[in-house]
Amino acid sequence: MSTIALLLFPAAMALAASSDLLTMRISNKLVLFLVASFFVVAITINLPLQQFALHVACALVVLAAGFALFALRVIGGGDAKLAAATTLWLGFGLTLPYLVYAALLGGVLTLAILVLRRLPLTPFLARYRWLERLHDRKSGVPYGIALAMAGMLTYSNSIIFERLAA
Repeated sequence: MSTIALLLFPAAMALAASSDLLTMRISNKLVLFLVASFFVVAITINLPLQQFALHVACALVVLAAGFALFALRVIGGGDAKLAAATTLWLGFGLTLPYLVYAALLGGVLTLAILVLRRLPLTPFLARYRWLERLHDRKSGVPYGIALAMAGMLTYSNSIIFERLAA
């Protein structure tokens, strides 16, 4: 059971990244799954109530900040929700490293996509709708990839991971 619980977060991160890459969307169902599975895992590992409340508070702060950035058209709504759901699992102690990783990885991702968009898209690659969309200069950047990678880099330091792996 603990092995399954240990893999819930990484599996959700992989799905979020691949979904954003292929469709430029992060499903609300996936975000809700991430949130619900946190509650189940937190209860399973007997996360202390104070720690639980801090994780929830952290996610709410990140959600509010994310929606503010969404309103300013800086990030997408799915990215805001994914960041909040991810920090629910990480808590305040790992949120800053998570956001730094996300910013650095997002910067590299954005630069890579900008370089890709300067190159011609061959007819062979243009057959794939997601590559065509990624190559389009009017299209955004699937930042969920960076958010998911940052989550994976930070997860192994979380109290949840430590308790599940013990």
